[in-house]
Amino acid sequence: MIVTTKKLFEHAYGKYAIGAYNVNNLEQIDGLFKGNLDSQAPFIIQISKGSRSYTNKLYLEGLIRAADQIYPEAVFAVHLDHGDEATCYDCIESGFYSSVMIDASSKPYDENVAITRRVVDAAHAKGIVVEAELGQLGGVEEHVAVDEANAKLTDPNQARDFVERTGCDSLAVAIGTSHGAFKFSGTQSLHFDVLARIQAELPGFPLVMHGSSSVPQEEVARINAAGGKLAGAKGVDTGQFRKAATLGVTKINIDTDGRLVWTRVHREFFLEHPEKFDLRDPGKIYIAEYAKFIAAKNDYLGSAGQLPDVHKFLGA
Repeated sequence: MIVTTKKLFEHAYGKYAIGAYNVNNLEQIDGLFKGNLDSQAPFIIQISKGSRSYTNKLYLEGLIRAADQIYPEAVFAVHLDHGDEATCYDCIESGFYSSVMIDASSKPYDENVAITRRVVDAAHAKGIVVEAELGQLGGVEEHVAVDEANAKLTDPNQARDFVERTGCDSLAVAIGTSHGAFKFSGTQSLHFDVLARIQAELPGFPLVMHGSSSVPQEEVARINAAGGKLAGAKGVDTGQFRKAATLGVTKINIDTDGRLVWTRVHREFFLEHPEKFDLRDPGKIYIAEYAKFIAAKNDYLGSAGQLPDVHKFLGA
C-alpha cells in the first residue's frame, strides 16, 4: 500500500527512523519488498533522477506497482530522491509519487527558499508531500557532487525560517554524513550537537539524514578479495541511527550499501563460476542477500516489527 511519507513520519517520530532505499531494477525492488516484510517494517522506496533515466521511469513505476500487488501487506511511500525543479514537476504530474524531494541546497539561501516554495505549492495542490534540503553534504551521488571544501553543515538558526517560508513537510539536514562509499576518515562522526539544535528550533518536525549508508567493511573486504579496489571506503556507524531518531530524524537514506551488496554478489559469483553467463543465477542470489541486508538494517533503524502497528495507525 502506497502512503505519503507524512503519514509514516507521524507514526515514527521520536521512536524510530524509516529506511529510505534507492532502487534501479527488478532485483533490488523484489529484495527490498521481501526484506521489509521479513522484518515487518514500513519503508520508503526512492527513485532518483539517475534511476529514472537509467531505464525509463515507466519501467520502474510498473515494477513498483507490480510489487504492491504481489506484496499487499507492505506499507511504503514512493519518493523522488534529489530532484531538481523540472523533475519534481514531472513526478508531481505523473500521479504516481507520494513524495518528492527538491534539492536546491547548492543555490544561495533565498533562491533555495524560492525554488522550494514553488515545488511545495505545486505538490500540495496534488496532495503530495515535499522534502527539502538545507546545508550541503559532501561526496558524490549520481548527479550530486560536492567536494569537501564546499560541504557545509545545516545552520540551526536558519532552519525554522526556511521551513516557515517554504512550507516543506520534512527537512534534509547536513550533520556530517556524505554521499558515496568514502564518507569518513579517522574518528569523524555525526554532529549530534547540531542535530539537537535543529530539533530545538523545529520541535516535532521530521528531519532526514542523507548519505547514511554504513559501508559494511565485510562487504568491502569481500569485493576487494574478488578483484575490487575500494580501499578506504567507510560509512556511518549503524549504532548512531537510534540516537538520531530520538533527535527528530524520521527518514534515513541508504543507497551505497545496496550497490555494495550487488557488486559483492556478482564479483564473487563470476569469480567462482567463470563458465556461467546466465544473469538470473547471480540475480537470484542478490535478491536473497539484499532482503537479508534490508531486514538487518531495519533492526538498527528501529523500524523492524513496526508494520502491524502502522497498519492499525493507518486504519488499514
